[in-house]
Amino acid sequence: VQLQASGGGLVRTGRSLRLSCAASGSIFGLTTMGWYRQAPGNERTLVANINSVGGTNYAASVKGRFTISRDNANNTVYLQMNNLKPEDTALYYCYLIVHLRTTWGQGTLVTVSS
Repeated sequence: VQLQASGGGLVRTGRSLRLSCAASGSIFGLTTMGWYRQAPGNERTLVANINSVGGTNYAASVKGRFTISRDNANNTVYLQMNNLKPEDTALYYCYLIVHLRTTWGQGTLVTVSS
């Protein structure tokens, strides 16, 4: 299984970005997909995740601003990020859990300027 993330960039405070992460390979059964982020000098922390039936979970810091969704037919997860703040600046990593095994994508950099 491989994950390919895209959509990062440099934006001003208050603007929006949409991250995408496409999974390829042998993926069967129930899965959870989501995003973590890691700012310089900080630990990697959960941003949001979504399971196969659409159940979602968000970090308190992004609730109400970020929306996670997925396209099960194409094994793709999206993260719509609105009203971005400088503290959202980080490397964003997508991940996939299937059969208790976690696969990580490469990070995509999001930079929010004030």
